[in-house]
Amino acid sequence: MTQGARLFELTRTLGLMSRHPSGVDRVCLAYLRALCAAPEPLFGLYRSSIGYLLLDRSGVETLLAKVERQEPWGGPDLWTRLVHKRTKHHYITEAECRRLCIARSRPARLKQMLMRHLPEGTVYINVDQGNMPARLLSAVKALPGGRVAAFVHDTIPLDHPEVSTHKSRVKFERLLHRVRQHADVILTNSHVSARDIERHLSAWGPVGRIHVAHLGVEPDFFQNEDNREAPPFTNPFFLMVGTIEPRKNHKLILDVWDQLSREIAPEKTPHLVICGRRGWLNEEVFDRLNSSPLRGTYLHEFNNISDAEIRTYLNHCTAALFPSIVEGFGLPPVEAAAAGAPVICSDLEVFHETLGDIPIYASVTDSYAWKNAIIDLTQQAQGKGIADRDGGYTPPSWEAHFNTVLKMV
Repeated sequence: MTQGARLFELTRTLGLMSRHPSGVDRVCLAYLRALCAAPEPLFGLYRSSIGYLLLDRSGVETLLAKVERQEPWGGPDLWTRLVHKRTKHHYITEAECRRLCIARSRPARLKQMLMRHLPEGTVYINVDQGNMPARLLSAVKALPGGRVAAFVHDTIPLDHPEVSTHKSRVKFERLLHRVRQHADVILTNSHVSARDIERHLSAWGPVGRIHVAHLGVEPDFFQNEDNREAPPFTNPFFLMVGTIEPRKNHKLILDVWDQLSREIAPEKTPHLVICGRRGWLNEEVFDRLNSSPLRGTYLHEFNNISDAEIRTYLNHCTAALFPSIVEGFGLPPVEAAAAGAPVICSDLEVFHETLGDIPIYASVTDSYAWKNAIIDLTQQAQGKGIADRDGGYTPPSWEAHFNTVLKMV
């Protein structure tokens, strides 16, 4: 297939100026890097407070350098200061896009802007599972040969409403309808996700092929830094990485640690280290974290931790714990296994797809199995230090991912 120009949705990716990347953020950033490295013509689209900003390759590459902290961000301009009541990082990213853009338009004039500046055969690529209104998709499809490539990460809001807000469920269902109506290429991260997406879309009409490409692990995410010290925990410790939200199932592990604190002598009790922002619909867990008698002794919570610190924890932890109720892919367990950390995870089909026989699997309904696995690994680790971290796992790579994806877009 002859490749035309690519138009990448930048809106979510530029939010990385102000936060550590989540799983979806990592995917957005990987796509931005890959598209900048590819030879095809590249444009970027940013959804501002009052309309759309269009950037050429030079502008997109400049923004990537700023997101990766290779270049400094500029300050907010007069327009954003006077007109918009937004957070500081929105002021700055929008002002930066305004300085770099080659065109701007109100939503009602978006089609005309794209027709004026984009070549025939342009494909719009959206990876963030948002910022995809019908007006935008229609404007792209109005271009001569214009196409839409949409990445759908999972269907969790529809399949597990108990772990999602009502607003997010409604928003996602509308998005999925738009994907079915407008997308020429549907991408996803696992065969489990592909099956779920097809099940929902087929209920509304014919569905084209859904393309699966496993997510990759950034090679530099796990390179050791010589000046990184070991975490300050004297006993073996277990690590949880991910947003503290219901589907990550922190409740199960807190239950296990309550049991361990009653059954094991204090000097043999392992530490539990939780790394992740506090999310939604999880007040019971937040209350337990705040009031736990183990907090500060055997329970440690870090809500704003760097990649380098997570990498260090993975290099030293007794095991990484992932008791998720549901996942579309599960990038943190893959990253943990790639770092050589032992992994205990829930017995989900997608984990078997991505991790094979590397982890210890345990059902989320069997806290006894989780407790026993944790005790066994604690006993093995006590007095032995950190074992060889080469677990024999070869993670999926972004190179393989884009060897598949970029042929289609």
